[in-house]
Amino acid sequence: MAQRLTLYILIGMVLGIVAGLAMHAAVAEPALSLWAGYLTIPTDLFLRLIKMIIAPLVFSTLVVGIAHMGDTSALGRIGARTLGWFLGATLVSLTLGLIMVNLLQPGAHTGLALPPTGEGMGLDAKGFNLHDFFVHIVPASITEAMANNDILPIVVFSVFMGVALVAVGEKGKPLVAGIEALVAVMLKITDYVMRVAPIAVFAAIAHAVAINGAGILLTFGRFVGSFYLTLGVLWAVLIGAGFVMLGGRARSLVRLIREPTLLAFSTASSEAAYPRLLEALEVFGVPRRIASFVLPLGYSFNLDGSMIYMTFATLFIAQAYGIDISIGQQILMVLILMVTSKGMAGVPRASLVVIAAVMGHFHIPEAGLLLVLAVDQFLDMGRSGTNVIGNAVATAVVAKWEGALTPPRERLDLDTQA
Repeated sequence: MAQRLTLYILIGMVLGIVAGLAMHAAVAEPALSLWAGYLTIPTDLFLRLIKMIIAPLVFSTLVVGIAHMGDTSALGRIGARTLGWFLGATLVSLTLGLIMVNLLQPGAHTGLALPPTGEGMGLDAKGFNLHDFFVHIVPASITEAMANNDILPIVVFSVFMGVALVAVGEKGKPLVAGIEALVAVMLKITDYVMRVAPIAVFAAIAHAVAINGAGILLTFGRFVGSFYLTLGVLWAVLIGAGFVMLGGRARSLVRLIREPTLLAFSTASSEAAYPRLLEALEVFGVPRRIASFVLPLGYSFNLDGSMIYMTFATLFIAQAYGIDISIGQQILMVLILMVTSKGMAGVPRASLVVIAAVMGHFHIPEAGLLLVLAVDQFLDMGRSGTNVIGNAVATAVVAKWEGALTPPRERLDLDTQA
């Protein structure tokens, strides 16, 4: 089923490109925007279906995983190892973006019309602060967090719930059994939802190409090409780290995460890949108690694609405006982003908000973000796919450190894996 779905998604991408180019050539504005707008319906419905299952899936798998740990001290050990890997991956991603943008100089001599420096984006960069982030971690209401698909507060509540179930012992077993049943049901719903993924992929690609046409990729070709080359280097680093830590088994991991990576890439949403990525990691041999803990944290703290984009896009804009940023200032930029990027969770348009806040520190015009917005859809596809790869490697490595990695399985046993 997984191999067929991957093939269908690839077919959807190709057909989407063809349909988008045909629509862009044959239909003029304003009809083009109207008809292309209809193409967003299947994609939006699919992403809403994904959002529908993520909160109960994260809650149920994490609670059951912690309940089956038995020893809550293991939770602290896994958490420390997880955050240690995330911090290292963040530093590598930010630094690599910095190195590549300096080597490739995509913003120099672009010939693009620069937005006036006084023009703003309407982003509340000053409202982005660590106080709000730390307060946001703890949910005021778990139902509100689930309604908003706010992963980090859901993780915090689930940890409390799982630890409490361990503490009450026998009294909590009926509730654990009920939540285990919920896990099986949510994974079955995931299977149903994924069957419409190729249609959503077709619509998403067709819409992006119909609106922008192939010409925009030529106009911003140097920037887009340089960024994807940078992502390629990061992919090599992440997968290389996987081979160092996991040995030859990393080949199996790469094969298993092809589908969720492709899904995230084609829909420009790493969230869309979460359920399938969780299943792929369990098939790889990561116990659910580890995968269900590390993966949600990764979606909040380990967005490698977004990290590399922050330094790359910021310096691209500085280069476009002819602003010289010294090596010392660039190192300071990485350190600032190391801290501020960890508060991205739950912030609307988080990447742009963080970039806008950092640009202010170095007197780079916020209007420069209008340059990257023109091709942001195509860049977001690469960022989303990279986030999936980074979190897959991180989860597998933490399982290896715990000595909990089991042999790969041919299929996922929904009833017994815990």
